[in-house]
Amino acid sequence: MCTVTKIPPGVGPRFPQVVVLFGATGDLARRKLLPGLFHLSSAGFIPGCRIIGVSLDDLDIEGFRKAARGSLDEFSSRKVSEADWDAFAKSLDYVPLAAGVGALKAAVAEAEQAFDGESRRLHYLSVPPNAALSAVRMLGEAELVDRSRIIMEKPFGTDLASAMSLNTKLHAVFDESQIFRIDHFLGKEPAQNILAFRFANGLFEPIWNRNFIDHVQIDVPETLGLGKRAGFYEQTGAFRDMVVTHLFQILAFMAMEPPTALEPSPISEEKNKVFRSMLPIEPADVVRGQYTGYRSEEGVGAESETETFIALKCSIDNWRWAGVPFYLRTGKRLAEGQRIISIAFREPPKSMFPAGSGVGAQGPDHLTFDLADASKMSLSFYGKRPGPGMRLDKLSLQFAMHDTGLIGDVLEAYERLILDAMRGDRTLFTTAEGIERLWQVSTAVLEAPPPVRFYAAGSWGPNAIHQLIAPRAWRLPFERTWRDPNRLGS
Repeated sequence: MCTVTKIPPGVGPRFPQVVVLFGATGDLARRKLLPGLFHLSSAGFIPGCRIIGVSLDDLDIEGFRKAARGSLDEFSSRKVSEADWDAFAKSLDYVPLAAGVGALKAAVAEAEQAFDGESRRLHYLSVPPNAALSAVRMLGEAELVDRSRIIMEKPFGTDLASAMSLNTKLHAVFDESQIFRIDHFLGKEPAQNILAFRFANGLFEPIWNRNFIDHVQIDVPETLGLGKRAGFYEQTGAFRDMVVTHLFQILAFMAMEPPTALEPSPISEEKNKVFRSMLPIEPADVVRGQYTGYRSEEGVGAESETETFIALKCSIDNWRWAGVPFYLRTGKRLAEGQRIISIAFREPPKSMFPAGSGVGAQGPDHLTFDLADASKMSLSFYGKRPGPGMRLDKLSLQFAMHDTGLIGDVLEAYERLILDAMRGDRTLFTTAEGIERLWQVSTAVLEAPPPVRFYAAGSWGPNAIHQLIAPRAWRLPFERTWRDPNRLGS
Protein backbone atom coordinates (compact mmCIF):
# COMPACT_ATOMS: atom_id res chain seq x y z
CA MET A 1 0.00 0.00 0.00
CA CYS A 2 1.25 3.50 -0.81
CA THR A 3 1.96 5.86 2.06
CA VAL A 4 1.73 9.61 2.33
CA THR A 5 5.49 9.95 2.19
CA LYS A 6 5.56 8.51 -1.34
CA ILE A 7 3.33 11.26 -2.76
CA PRO A 8 5.45 14.04 -4.31
CA PRO A 9 4.62 17.60 -3.21
CA GLY A 10 2.15 19.38 -5.47
CA VAL A 11 0.63 16.24 -6.97
CA GLY A 12 -2.56 16.52 -4.93
CA PRO A 13 -4.85 19.47 -4.18
CA ARG A 14 -3.89 22.03 -1.54
CA PHE A 15 -7.22 21.90 0.28
CA PRO A 16 -9.45 19.13 1.64
CA GLN A 17 -12.26 18.13 -0.74
CA VAL A 18 -15.98 17.53 -0.38
CA VAL A 19 -17.03 15.31 -3.29
CA VAL A 20 -20.71 15.33 -4.28
CA LEU A 21 -21.13 12.22 -6.41
CA PHE A 22 -24.33 12.19 -8.45
CA GLY A 23 -25.14 8.71 -9.73
CA ALA A 24 -23.33 7.21 -6.74
CA THR A 25 -24.98 3.80 -7.10
CA GLY A 26 -24.51 3.58 -10.87
CA ASP A 27 -22.18 1.35 -12.86
CA LEU A 28 -19.40 3.92 -13.40
CA ALA A 29 -19.35 4.86 -9.72
CA ARG A 30 -19.16 1.21 -8.68
CA ARG A 31 -16.49 0.21 -11.19
CA LYS A 32 -14.22 3.27 -11.26
CA LEU A 33 -15.15 6.28 -9.14
CA LEU A 34 -15.55 4.80 -5.67
CA PRO A 35 -12.46 2.55 -6.00
CA GLY A 36 -10.56 5.53 -7.41
CA LEU A 37 -11.60 7.88 -4.61
CA PHE A 38 -10.71 5.20 -2.07
CA HIS A 39 -7.19 4.91 -3.49
CA LEU A 40 -6.65 8.67 -3.72
CA SER A 41 -7.81 9.10 -0.12
CA SER A 42 -6.03 6.15 1.47
CA ALA A 43 -2.77 6.69 -0.42
CA GLY A 44 -2.51 10.29 0.77
CA PHE A 45 -3.05 12.17 -2.50
CA ILE A 46 -5.85 14.25 -0.92
CA PRO A 47 -5.23 16.11 2.36
CA GLY A 48 -8.79 15.31 3.44
CA CYS A 49 -11.87 13.98 1.69
CA ARG A 50 -15.58 13.61 2.42
CA ILE A 51 -17.86 11.97 -0.15
CA ILE A 52 -21.60 12.54 -0.40
CA GLY A 53 -23.37 10.05 -2.64
CA VAL A 54 -26.52 11.22 -4.43
CA SER A 55 -28.82 9.00 -6.48
CA LEU A 56 -32.43 7.90 -7.01
CA ASP A 57 -31.99 4.86 -4.75
CA ASP A 58 -33.65 5.14 -1.34
CA LEU A 59 -30.66 4.24 0.81
CA ASP A 60 -29.47 5.30 4.24
CA ILE A 61 -25.81 5.97 5.05
CA GLU A 62 -25.14 2.38 6.11
CA GLY A 63 -26.73 1.10 2.92
CA PHE A 64 -24.44 3.32 0.83
CA ARG A 65 -21.38 2.26 2.81
CA LYS A 66 -22.28 -1.38 2.25
CA ALA A 67 -22.66 -0.73 -1.49
CA ALA A 68 -19.31 1.12 -1.57
CA ARG A 69 -17.53 -1.76 0.18
CA GLY A 70 -19.05 -4.15 -2.34
CA SER A 71 -17.70 -2.05 -5.22
CA LEU A 72 -14.19 -2.08 -3.71
CA ASP A 73 -14.25 -5.83 -3.15
CA GLU A 74 -15.39 -6.45 -6.73
CA PHE A 75 -13.57 -3.81 -8.73
CA SER A 76 -10.58 -2.40 -6.84
CA SER A 77 -7.29 -3.33 -8.49
CA ARG A 78 -5.46 -2.85 -5.18
CA LYS A 79 -5.64 -4.58 -1.81
CA VAL A 80 -8.14 -3.02 0.60
CA SER A 81 -6.90 -3.04 4.19
CA GLU A 82 -9.47 -2.95 6.96
CA ALA A 83 -7.86 0.11 8.55
CA ASP A 84 -8.04 2.05 5.29
CA TRP A 85 -11.62 0.92 4.71
CA ASP A 86 -12.71 2.00 8.20
CA ALA A 87 -11.28 5.47 7.62
CA PHE A 88 -12.87 5.70 4.16
CA ALA A 89 -16.26 4.48 5.37
CA LYS A 90 -16.37 7.28 7.94
CA SER A 91 -15.93 9.80 5.11
CA LEU A 92 -19.05 8.57 3.27
CA ASP A 93 -22.50 10.14 3.47
CA TYR A 94 -25.61 9.71 1.33
CA VAL A 95 -28.52 11.90 0.21
CA PRO A 96 -31.32 10.37 -1.88
CA LEU A 97 -32.52 12.71 -4.61
CA ALA A 98 -36.01 12.63 -3.14
CA ALA A 99 -34.68 14.32 0.01
CA GLY A 100 -34.29 17.52 -2.01
CA VAL A 101 -32.06 20.57 -2.15
CA GLY A 102 -32.12 21.32 1.57
CA ALA A 103 -30.83 17.89 2.56
CA LEU A 104 -27.95 18.12 0.08
CA LYS A 105 -26.99 21.61 1.27
CA ALA A 106 -27.03 20.44 4.89
CA ALA A 107 -24.92 17.36 4.12
CA VAL A 108 -22.24 19.45 2.40
CA ALA A 109 -22.20 21.95 5.28
CA GLU A 110 -21.76 19.10 7.77
CA ALA A 111 -18.95 17.58 5.72
CA GLU A 112 -17.12 20.90 5.50
CA GLN A 113 -17.32 21.36 9.27
CA ALA A 114 -15.23 18.20 9.65
CA PHE A 115 -12.20 20.05 8.24
CA ASP A 116 -10.00 22.60 9.95
CA GLY A 117 -9.82 25.67 7.73
CA GLU A 118 -10.61 25.99 4.03
CA SER A 119 -11.96 23.24 1.81
CA ARG A 120 -13.12 22.88 -1.80
CA ARG A 121 -16.03 21.11 -3.49
CA LEU A 122 -15.92 18.70 -6.42
CA HIS A 123 -19.22 17.75 -8.02
CA TYR A 124 -19.07 14.64 -10.20
CA LEU A 125 -22.07 14.12 -12.50
CA SER A 126 -21.99 10.38 -13.22
CA VAL A 127 -25.49 10.53 -14.68
CA PRO A 128 -27.12 10.18 -18.13
CA PRO A 129 -27.06 13.33 -20.30
CA ASN A 130 -30.78 13.99 -19.76
CA ALA A 131 -30.21 14.14 -15.99
CA ALA A 132 -27.11 16.33 -16.00
CA LEU A 133 -28.83 19.72 -16.18
CA SER A 134 -31.26 18.89 -13.37
CA ALA A 135 -28.24 18.02 -11.20
CA VAL A 136 -26.62 21.33 -12.18
CA ARG A 137 -29.80 23.22 -11.23
CA MET A 138 -29.93 21.37 -7.91
CA LEU A 139 -26.37 22.43 -7.12
CA GLY A 140 -27.24 26.02 -7.98
CA GLU A 141 -30.35 26.01 -5.79
CA ALA A 142 -28.35 24.47 -2.95
CA GLU A 143 -25.81 27.34 -3.25
CA LEU A 144 -22.96 24.89 -3.83
CA VAL A 145 -21.33 26.69 -6.76
CA ASP A 146 -18.74 28.75 -4.86
CA ARG A 147 -15.36 27.10 -4.24
CA SER A 148 -16.40 24.25 -6.50
CA ARG A 149 -15.54 22.44 -9.71
CA ILE A 150 -17.84 20.17 -11.67
CA ILE A 151 -16.95 17.08 -13.74
CA MET A 152 -19.23 16.31 -16.68
CA GLU A 153 -19.44 12.89 -18.33
CA LYS A 154 -19.83 12.52 -22.10
CA PRO A 155 -21.57 12.97 -24.45
CA PHE A 156 -21.38 16.77 -24.47
CA GLY A 157 -24.41 17.23 -26.69
CA THR A 158 -25.32 15.22 -29.78
CA ASP A 159 -24.67 17.92 -32.42
CA LEU A 160 -23.59 21.56 -32.64
CA ALA A 161 -26.95 23.02 -31.62
CA SER A 162 -27.37 20.76 -28.58
CA ALA A 163 -23.75 21.30 -27.48
CA MET A 164 -24.16 25.08 -27.66
CA SER A 165 -27.45 24.86 -25.75
CA LEU A 166 -25.88 22.64 -23.08
CA ASN A 167 -22.91 24.98 -22.65
CA THR A 168 -25.21 28.01 -22.37
CA LYS A 169 -27.25 26.34 -19.63
CA LEU A 170 -24.11 25.19 -17.82
CA HIS A 171 -22.63 28.67 -17.96
CA ALA A 172 -25.77 30.08 -16.37
CA VAL A 173 -24.73 28.29 -13.16
CA PHE A 174 -21.00 27.54 -13.44
CA ASP A 175 -18.17 29.52 -15.00
CA GLU A 176 -16.29 27.75 -17.80
CA SER A 177 -13.18 27.64 -15.58
CA GLN A 178 -15.15 25.45 -13.14
CA ILE A 179 -16.33 22.91 -15.74
CA PHE A 180 -14.26 19.78 -16.43
CA ARG A 181 -15.54 17.69 -19.36
CA ILE A 182 -13.96 14.31 -18.78
CA ASP A 183 -12.40 11.99 -21.35
CA HIS A 184 -10.94 8.96 -19.59
CA PHE A 185 -8.76 8.15 -22.64
CA LEU A 186 -6.66 11.25 -21.95
CA GLY A 187 -6.24 10.24 -18.32
CA LYS A 188 -4.26 7.20 -19.32
CA GLU A 189 -0.51 7.30 -18.76
CA PRO A 190 0.37 6.61 -22.43
CA ALA A 191 -1.74 9.50 -23.73
CA GLN A 192 0.37 11.90 -21.69
CA ASN A 193 3.50 10.02 -22.68
CA ILE A 194 2.82 11.21 -26.23
CA LEU A 195 3.63 14.75 -25.08
CA ALA A 196 6.86 13.60 -23.43
CA PHE A 197 7.86 11.51 -26.45
CA ARG A 198 7.15 14.28 -28.95
CA PHE A 199 8.58 17.32 -27.25
CA ALA A 200 11.39 15.97 -25.05
CA ASN A 201 13.30 14.01 -27.70
CA GLY A 202 15.50 15.63 -30.31
CA LEU A 203 15.33 12.44 -32.38
CA PHE A 204 11.59 12.62 -33.09
CA GLU A 205 10.53 16.26 -32.69
CA PRO A 206 12.09 17.39 -36.02
CA ILE A 207 10.37 14.63 -38.05
CA TRP A 208 6.86 15.04 -36.60
CA ASN A 209 5.39 16.62 -39.73
CA ARG A 210 4.19 16.13 -43.32
CA ASN A 211 7.73 15.85 -44.68
CA PHE A 212 8.41 12.59 -42.86
CA ILE A 213 5.01 11.16 -41.85
CA ASP A 214 2.83 9.53 -44.50
CA HIS A 215 -0.33 8.94 -42.46
CA VAL A 216 -1.60 8.32 -38.92
CA GLN A 217 -4.01 5.69 -37.62
CA ILE A 218 -5.93 5.90 -34.34
CA ASP A 219 -7.57 2.54 -33.82
CA VAL A 220 -9.77 1.59 -30.85
CA PRO A 221 -11.62 -1.67 -31.62
CA GLU A 222 -13.61 -3.29 -28.80
CA THR A 223 -14.66 -6.90 -28.39
CA LEU A 224 -17.56 -6.11 -26.06
CA GLY A 225 -21.12 -5.70 -27.28
CA LEU A 226 -23.65 -3.30 -25.82
CA GLY A 227 -25.65 -5.50 -23.48
CA LYS A 228 -28.13 -3.40 -21.55
CA ARG A 229 -26.73 -0.17 -23.03
CA ALA A 230 -28.27 -0.78 -26.46
CA GLY A 231 -31.22 1.51 -25.70
CA PHE A 232 -28.84 4.34 -24.78
CA TYR A 233 -26.67 3.61 -27.80
CA GLU A 234 -29.67 4.07 -30.09
CA GLN A 235 -29.54 7.77 -29.17
CA THR A 236 -25.82 8.15 -29.86
CA GLY A 237 -24.08 5.55 -32.01
CA ALA A 238 -20.34 5.01 -32.36
CA PHE A 239 -19.58 8.40 -33.90
CA ARG A 240 -21.14 10.46 -31.12
CA ASP A 241 -20.09 8.06 -28.38
CA MET A 242 -16.44 7.57 -29.34
CA VAL A 243 -15.14 9.77 -32.13
CA VAL A 244 -16.05 13.27 -30.95
CA THR A 245 -15.37 12.62 -27.28
CA HIS A 246 -12.34 10.29 -27.47
CA LEU A 247 -10.58 9.79 -30.80
CA PHE A 248 -10.54 13.46 -31.82
CA GLN A 249 -9.05 14.30 -28.41
CA ILE A 250 -6.23 11.80 -28.94
CA LEU A 251 -5.72 13.22 -32.43
CA ALA A 252 -5.21 16.67 -30.90
CA PHE A 253 -2.42 15.39 -28.64
CA MET A 254 -0.82 13.76 -31.67
CA ALA A 255 -1.05 16.81 -33.92
CA MET A 256 -0.75 19.87 -31.67
CA GLU A 257 2.08 22.38 -31.89
CA PRO A 258 4.50 22.73 -28.96
CA PRO A 259 2.76 24.70 -26.18
CA THR A 260 4.56 27.69 -24.73
CA ALA A 261 4.59 25.90 -21.37
CA LEU A 262 3.48 22.57 -19.97
CA GLU A 263 0.49 24.23 -18.35
CA PRO A 264 -3.28 23.84 -18.83
CA SER A 265 -4.03 27.05 -20.75
CA PRO A 266 -1.23 26.78 -23.36
CA ILE A 267 -1.99 23.08 -23.95
CA SER A 268 -5.73 23.70 -24.31
CA GLU A 269 -5.04 26.50 -26.77
CA GLU A 270 -2.84 24.28 -28.94
CA LYS A 271 -5.47 21.53 -28.92
CA ASN A 272 -8.12 24.03 -29.96
CA LYS A 273 -5.87 25.23 -32.81
CA VAL A 274 -5.85 21.65 -34.12
CA PHE A 275 -9.65 21.53 -33.97
CA ARG A 276 -9.92 24.88 -35.76
CA SER A 277 -7.61 23.54 -38.49
CA MET A 278 -9.62 20.37 -39.08
CA LEU A 279 -11.49 20.25 -42.37
CA PRO A 280 -15.17 19.27 -42.22
CA ILE A 281 -15.64 15.50 -42.30
CA GLU A 282 -17.16 14.43 -45.62
CA PRO A 283 -19.69 11.57 -45.64
CA ALA A 284 -17.75 10.00 -48.54
CA ASP A 285 -14.78 9.60 -46.15
CA VAL A 286 -16.82 7.71 -43.55
CA VAL A 287 -17.72 4.02 -43.24
CA ARG A 288 -20.54 3.20 -40.83
CA GLY A 289 -21.16 -0.39 -39.76
CA GLN A 290 -23.51 -2.41 -37.60
CA TYR A 291 -22.73 -5.87 -36.27
CA THR A 292 -25.06 -8.65 -37.28
CA GLY A 293 -27.51 -9.27 -34.48
CA TYR A 294 -27.54 -5.73 -33.11
CA ARG A 295 -31.15 -5.24 -34.20
CA SER A 296 -32.16 -8.15 -31.99
CA GLU A 297 -30.78 -6.46 -28.87
CA GLU A 298 -33.21 -5.22 -26.23
CA GLY A 299 -34.30 -1.64 -26.94
CA VAL A 300 -33.20 -1.67 -30.61
CA GLY A 301 -35.62 -1.22 -33.49
CA ALA A 302 -35.96 -3.88 -36.19
CA GLU A 303 -34.78 -1.39 -38.84
CA SER A 304 -32.25 0.55 -36.76
CA GLU A 305 -29.64 2.50 -38.71
CA THR A 306 -27.50 3.20 -35.64
CA GLU A 307 -23.84 2.46 -36.25
CA THR A 308 -21.91 0.24 -33.87
CA PHE A 309 -18.76 0.79 -35.97
CA ILE A 310 -17.20 3.87 -37.52
CA ALA A 311 -14.10 4.44 -39.63
CA LEU A 312 -13.22 7.76 -41.18
CA LYS A 313 -10.53 9.85 -42.80
CA CYS A 314 -9.94 13.39 -41.63
CA SER A 315 -7.45 16.13 -42.50
CA ILE A 316 -5.77 18.95 -40.63
CA ASP A 317 -5.30 21.92 -42.91
CA ASN A 318 -2.24 23.58 -41.43
CA TRP A 319 1.43 23.91 -42.28
CA ARG A 320 2.57 20.87 -40.29
CA TRP A 321 -0.06 18.37 -41.45
CA ALA A 322 -1.23 19.48 -44.92
CA GLY A 323 -1.76 16.38 -47.06
CA VAL A 324 -1.37 13.86 -44.22
CA PRO A 325 -4.53 11.76 -43.74
CA PHE A 326 -5.61 10.71 -40.26
CA TYR A 327 -7.56 7.44 -40.19
CA LEU A 328 -9.78 6.73 -37.19
CA ARG A 329 -11.57 3.46 -36.44
CA THR A 330 -13.62 2.12 -33.53
CA GLY A 331 -16.48 -0.30 -33.04
CA LYS A 332 -18.18 -2.93 -30.92
CA ARG A 333 -17.94 -6.73 -31.25
CA LEU A 334 -14.70 -6.58 -33.23
CA ALA A 335 -11.92 -9.15 -33.44
CA GLU A 336 -9.65 -7.69 -30.74
CA GLY A 337 -9.70 -5.06 -28.05
CA GLN A 338 -6.90 -2.59 -28.76
CA ARG A 339 -6.08 1.10 -28.32
CA ILE A 340 -3.27 2.14 -30.60
CA ILE A 341 -1.86 5.13 -32.39
CA SER A 342 0.24 4.15 -35.40
CA ILE A 343 2.42 6.67 -37.25
CA ALA A 344 3.57 5.52 -40.69
CA PHE A 345 6.74 7.20 -41.94
CA ARG A 346 7.39 7.98 -45.58
CA GLU A 347 9.47 5.42 -47.44
CA PRO A 348 12.81 6.34 -49.05
CA PRO A 349 12.34 7.95 -52.49
CA LYS A 350 14.60 5.39 -54.19
CA SER A 351 15.84 1.92 -53.28
CA MET A 352 19.37 0.72 -54.04
CA PHE A 353 18.54 -2.81 -52.87
CA PRO A 354 18.15 -5.59 -55.44
CA ALA A 355 14.83 -7.18 -56.35
CA GLY A 356 13.90 -9.88 -53.88
CA SER A 357 15.76 -8.25 -51.00
CA GLY A 358 12.52 -7.72 -49.09
CA VAL A 359 12.78 -3.95 -48.78
CA GLY A 360 9.33 -2.40 -48.78
CA ALA A 361 7.63 -5.79 -48.74
CA GLN A 362 6.21 -5.27 -45.26
CA GLY A 363 5.14 -1.67 -45.61
CA PRO A 364 6.64 1.51 -44.20
CA ASP A 365 8.36 2.00 -40.87
CA HIS A 366 5.92 2.60 -38.02
CA LEU A 367 5.98 4.15 -34.59
CA THR A 368 3.20 2.59 -32.52
CA PHE A 369 1.78 3.66 -29.16
CA ASP A 370 -0.34 1.20 -27.20
CA LEU A 371 -2.78 3.22 -25.08
CA ALA A 372 -3.49 0.45 -22.59
CA ASP A 373 -2.90 1.34 -18.92
CA ALA A 374 0.39 -0.62 -18.96
CA SER A 375 1.59 1.28 -22.00
CA LYS A 376 3.95 0.05 -24.70
CA MET A 377 5.71 1.64 -27.67
CA SER A 378 7.26 0.05 -30.74
CA LEU A 379 9.43 1.40 -33.55
CA SER A 380 9.60 -0.89 -36.58
CA PHE A 381 12.33 -0.69 -39.22
CA TYR A 382 14.09 -2.76 -41.88
CA GLY A 383 17.33 -4.50 -40.99
CA LYS A 384 19.59 -7.04 -42.63
CA ARG A 385 18.89 -10.70 -42.01
CA PRO A 386 22.05 -12.41 -40.67
CA GLY A 387 23.90 -14.52 -43.20
CA PRO A 388 25.17 -14.19 -46.77
CA GLY A 389 23.53 -11.91 -49.28
CA MET A 390 21.36 -8.85 -48.71
CA ARG A 391 18.00 -9.98 -47.38
CA LEU A 392 15.98 -7.53 -45.26
CA ASP A 393 13.47 -8.28 -42.49
CA LYS A 394 11.17 -6.01 -40.49
CA LEU A 395 12.56 -5.63 -36.98
CA SER A 396 11.35 -3.58 -34.00
CA LEU A 397 12.51 -1.80 -30.89
CA GLN A 398 9.95 -2.10 -28.10
CA PHE A 399 9.44 -0.46 -24.74
CA ALA A 400 6.91 -1.40 -22.07
CA MET A 401 6.01 0.42 -18.87
CA HIS A 402 7.01 -2.75 -17.01
CA ASP A 403 10.60 -2.03 -18.03
CA THR A 404 10.75 0.99 -15.73
CA GLY A 405 9.90 -0.92 -12.58
CA LEU A 406 7.34 1.80 -11.84
CA ILE A 407 4.19 0.11 -13.13
CA GLY A 408 2.78 0.11 -9.59
CA ASP A 409 2.91 3.93 -9.53
CA VAL A 410 0.55 4.33 -12.49
CA LEU A 411 -2.73 6.00 -11.58
CA GLU A 412 -5.81 4.69 -13.32
CA ALA A 413 -7.38 7.13 -15.77
CA TYR A 414 -10.28 8.25 -13.58
CA GLU A 415 -8.00 8.62 -10.57
CA ARG A 416 -5.68 10.94 -12.44
CA LEU A 417 -8.52 13.01 -13.87
CA ILE A 418 -10.30 13.37 -10.54
CA LEU A 419 -7.03 14.48 -8.98
CA ASP A 420 -6.42 16.99 -11.79
CA ALA A 421 -9.93 18.43 -11.40
CA MET A 422 -9.40 18.84 -7.67
CA ARG A 423 -6.20 20.76 -8.46
CA GLY A 424 -7.90 22.84 -11.17
CA ASP A 425 -5.59 21.43 -13.86
CA ARG A 426 -7.54 21.49 -17.14
CA THR A 427 -4.76 20.02 -19.32
CA LEU A 428 -6.58 16.75 -20.00
CA PHE A 429 -10.10 18.16 -20.25
CA THR A 430 -12.14 19.53 -23.14
CA THR A 431 -13.20 23.18 -23.44
CA ALA A 432 -16.55 24.49 -24.64
CA GLU A 433 -14.84 25.99 -27.69
CA GLY A 434 -13.16 22.71 -28.55
CA ILE A 435 -16.26 20.55 -28.27
CA GLU A 436 -18.39 22.98 -30.28
CA ARG A 437 -15.81 23.07 -33.05
CA LEU A 438 -15.74 19.27 -33.22
CA TRP A 439 -19.51 19.12 -33.60
CA GLN A 440 -19.23 21.79 -36.28
CA VAL A 441 -16.78 19.76 -38.42
CA SER A 442 -19.03 16.71 -37.93
CA THR A 443 -22.21 18.40 -39.16
CA ALA A 444 -22.21 16.99 -42.70
CA VAL A 445 -21.84 13.40 -41.44
CA LEU A 446 -24.57 13.83 -38.85
CA GLU A 447 -27.00 15.40 -41.31
CA ALA A 448 -26.34 13.00 -44.23
CA PRO A 449 -24.71 9.86 -42.82
CA PRO A 450 -23.73 7.10 -45.24
CA PRO A 451 -25.78 3.91 -44.91
CA VAL A 452 -24.73 1.33 -42.35
CA ARG A 453 -22.97 -1.76 -43.65
CA PHE A 454 -23.27 -5.05 -41.79
CA TYR A 455 -20.28 -6.90 -40.40
CA ALA A 456 -19.92 -10.18 -38.59
CA ALA A 457 -19.27 -10.10 -34.85
CA GLY A 458 -15.62 -10.97 -34.28
CA SER A 459 -14.46 -9.41 -37.56
CA TRP A 460 -12.61 -6.13 -38.17
CA GLY A 461 -15.66 -4.30 -39.54
CA PRO A 462 -17.23 -3.87 -42.98
CA ASN A 463 -15.09 -4.62 -46.04
CA ALA A 464 -15.45 -1.00 -47.18
CA ILE A 465 -12.80 0.05 -44.64
CA HIS A 466 -10.14 -1.27 -47.01
CA GLN A 467 -11.31 1.03 -49.82
CA LEU A 468 -11.31 3.93 -47.35
CA ILE A 469 -7.61 3.57 -46.56
CA ALA A 470 -6.35 2.22 -49.93
CA PRO A 471 -3.62 2.09 -51.18
CA ARG A 472 -2.52 1.95 -47.54
CA ALA A 473 -3.51 -0.79 -45.08
CA TRP A 474 -4.80 -0.94 -41.52
CA ARG A 475 -2.16 -1.84 -38.94
CA LEU A 476 -4.58 -4.01 -36.96
CA PRO A 477 -4.44 -6.94 -36.84
CA PHE A 478 -0.70 -6.90 -36.20
CA GLU A 479 1.43 -9.37 -38.13
CA ARG A 480 3.69 -9.60 -35.06
CA THR A 481 2.45 -9.68 -31.50
CA TRP A 482 3.88 -7.42 -28.81
CA ARG A 483 6.69 -9.01 -26.90
CA ASP A 484 5.74 -10.06 -23.39
CA PRO A 485 7.48 -7.58 -21.05
CA ASN A 486 7.25 -10.07 -18.17
CA ARG A 487 9.40 -12.66 -19.94
CA LEU A 488 13.13 -12.37 -19.43
CA GLY A 489 15.10 -12.05 -22.63
CA SER A 490 12.02 -11.30 -24.68
